[in-house]
Amino acid sequence: MAEEDRGQTTLPREKQRIPLPQGYRQGIITAITVLLGFSLTFFRYWGFEAPGQWTFHSAIPAGTLVVAIVLQIIALFRSLRIADDDVIEYRTTVMWFIVSAVVLLISLSIAVLVFPSVLDPIRTSRPGPGANPEPARAASARP
Repeated sequence: MAEEDRGQTTLPREKQRIPLPQGYRQGIITAITVLLGFSLTFFRYWGFEAPGQWTFHSAIPAGTLVVAIVLQIIALFRSLRIADDDVIEYRTTVMWFIVSAVVLLISLSIAVLVFPSVLDPIRTSRPGPGANPEPARAASARP
């Protein structure tokens, strides 16, 4: 009652601001930027440097990778806000980051399966030691 007499009201427990321990924000920002840097580098490789032609199957990992990058940018944006110094906001930002990492892992898994050398047994077959490599090259040629 004494607080209400002075014109002050207390906030409900879930609305009270609980500050983060020192170093938590810096840690999440570092983790997000490292993963974002890897994602952008892999996207550059997958989109511009990987051998082979674009197919529907190769576009699926690229699309999921774009989704992961967007989620990482959202997590980075959230982590740089002043409001993210609150525990509740920080937990939400960490969930955005975890979801982006899971989507990235899904994208990388699909990329591994789609990459031609994994699923194409003709391209992955190599002659044994001392064998003539010419027949293997001829067999891997595509019409």
